[in-house]
Amino acid sequence: MLYFDHNATHPLSRAAREAWLDAGERFVGNPSSPHRLGARADAALAQAREKLAGWLGCEPLEIVWMSGATEAANTVLHHVAALASGGEVWVSAIEHPCVLAAALRYFPKARRLIPVRRDGTVDLGWLHAELAQSRPALVAVMAANNETGVLQPWREALAICKERGVPFFCDAAQWVGKQPAEGLGACDFVSGCAHKFGGPQGIGFLKCPADLRPLLVGGPQEEGRRAGTENVAGVLAMIAALAERESAMTVETLNEKSGVRAAFEAGLRRAVPGAEIVGAGADRLWNTVSAVMPELPDCRQRWVVKLDKLGFAVSTGSACASGNEEPSHVLAAMNYSNAEAGRALRFSGGWATGAADWDALLGGLERAWREMQS
Repeated sequence: MLYFDHNATHPLSRAAREAWLDAGERFVGNPSSPHRLGARADAALAQAREKLAGWLGCEPLEIVWMSGATEAANTVLHHVAALASGGEVWVSAIEHPCVLAAALRYFPKARRLIPVRRDGTVDLGWLHAELAQSRPALVAVMAANNETGVLQPWREALAICKERGVPFFCDAAQWVGKQPAEGLGACDFVSGCAHKFGGPQGIGFLKCPADLRPLLVGGPQEEGRRAGTENVAGVLAMIAALAERESAMTVETLNEKSGVRAAFEAGLRRAVPGAEIVGAGADRLWNTVSAVMPELPDCRQRWVVKLDKLGFAVSTGSACASGNEEPSHVLAAMNYSNAEAGRALRFSGGWATGAADWDALLGGLERAWREMQS
């Protein structure tokens, strides 16, 4: 089966697997233990922290190891709520559910949604105008959207927030490992997770200030910012996967992969008349195509089931929202109707997904369309 659901989770890369197994044998001690085995594990974490800080452009001790981007987002909102006194948080209307739900939990009556344009990008004009009138406790704008692949103007949003002295949080789960991480460290808070780019599930990071109020308490690990024994093998596997991705992200490689995606989109429009590419006018991740398909009864599930039988694993949108009968909040924010959102499919490839794989998917879509019409 050809796998086109990498935005949900990326298969474990060979480099990550080898690093994981190697770390499990070499670093058996608890990093907090005072003996030499513990010190070796702690040193390995310190080296990993330095590598990640180098890619992000921040200080090593600004990085805290997390179980993933969901824990990171909850930690950020917990921290801000502990410091804020009656303030608001502003989050983009297309944020991942972990950010939206955390904001709603900690700021149930003080969460504002930052609108987006039809192309799926955050409305910077709105942000600039509103920040001129009031100062929230936090602004959250993701780096790249998980459903549409649309790249967000996080650098510009960060600059506006810095000008106003407002803390800025960037969920970079879909950006890291697909786009260069350089510059993300300038944000006050940045989250990422390994399984979006070939690392293991259950490990991620948060770039944050030294005074972070911990969500998890019970031990002094991570400079008192996150209790619990660190997942040494997971961290080293994540860093191995990211090292592989960062070295592969040349301008030429990214342009080539974007070209393959564009060719697939052109072919999809020809093969399935009426299919609309979501966010077509915006810069997007090279691996992601979101499309509103032509009208059919029970459209999305028919496509998913049909393609699955033909040997293609695709998605209807965010894996974290699967089973939710509500229309996509991302497409709703982009002013798609409920009916249109109900016909959306997401195709997301990985680093090993080649032009031949995208061509095969196109052939599968064309065949599925013919069969469903008949």
